[in-house]
Amino acid sequence: MENKKLQKFVKRAFDIIASSLVLIILLPLWIVIAILIKITSPGPVFFLQDRPGLHKKIFKVYKFRTMKIGSERMIKGQEVMQDDDRITSIGKYLRRSKIDEIPQIINVLKGEMSLVGPRPERISSLADYTDEIAKRLNVRPGLTGLAQVSGNIYIPLEERYMFDVYYVEHFNLWIDLRIIIRTVGVVLLGEERYVDKCLIDINMQL
Repeated sequence: MENKKLQKFVKRAFDIIASSLVLIILLPLWIVIAILIKITSPGPVFFLQDRPGLHKKIFKVYKFRTMKIGSERMIKGQEVMQDDDRITSIGKYLRRSKIDEIPQIINVLKGEMSLVGPRPERISSLADYTDEIAKRLNVRPGLTGLAQVSGNIYIPLEERYMFDVYYVEHFNLWIDLRIIIRTVGVVLLGEERYVDKCLIDINMQL
């Protein structure tokens, strides 16, 4: 128990230090992206949406806007694929490179998110949560997670939940480090490259 508390302390400290550095280093990039978003489509630079976080506490998640105004009214369970016509011209590049997620560094600094953890879902998704799936809310949501480096939108939602629950139940700093390293590959090569290359075979571990 004490070891887990220490690891969680180290995790939070790393979140603060790493996100602070990223915010400072990438500030010029933020400015360029903001300008590109404004000149390529009407609407705000940032997209904010309520999401459930640790223990279902609601917070506003930050993203660079990548879709046309009104596109957030999505059909439940409908994924946004790369060729979705709701995505703006600059948005497809931001989504492909995951740069659209960078503003969530602010959420990390505020303690609403972590660098690694289950991705925050829409509030409407909570209605379908079983007690098992709800375990994914026992940790802070993350910028990246085990499901995101194991295929993400290219694998069934139920399987993504399994990865999230496994992470919550088996959390340790070594898993976090492996996820962060794999995330670099996902950003460079794309999520589809890792559909059959799970970072951890959770079926073997269970």
